[in-house]
Amino acid sequence: MRKASLAAVVGVCLALTASTGIAGADDKKSAQDVINKLQSEGYTVNIDRIGTAPMSECVVTNVRNPQQITQWVPYVGPGARNENVLVLDIVSQSISVSLDCNR
Repeated sequence: MRKASLAAVVGVCLALTASTGIAGADDKKSAQDVINKLQSEGYTVNIDRIGTAPMSECVVTNVRNPQQITQWVPYVGPGARNENVLVLDIVSQSISVSLDCNR
């Protein structure tokens, strides 16, 4: 897992807030593009959908509930001294995507 400082975690949270707003219903990307982007950012994507149309015909209606599970771990790396420095380690992250797949 990646090591992240508190400042980096705050930055990720702010970026996540911005990206979830962008990936909403007004997004011109396909549903699969939105899902792929979130997965490439390290998210486990939970999908709920209405309708039976193929994914290529689905529209993203909502992106919500970003969750991160973190734990404090000792920092070992460049610049580490004999001090006990802890950093947040992102253990997992998930997000929910709603799709409208009615024809």
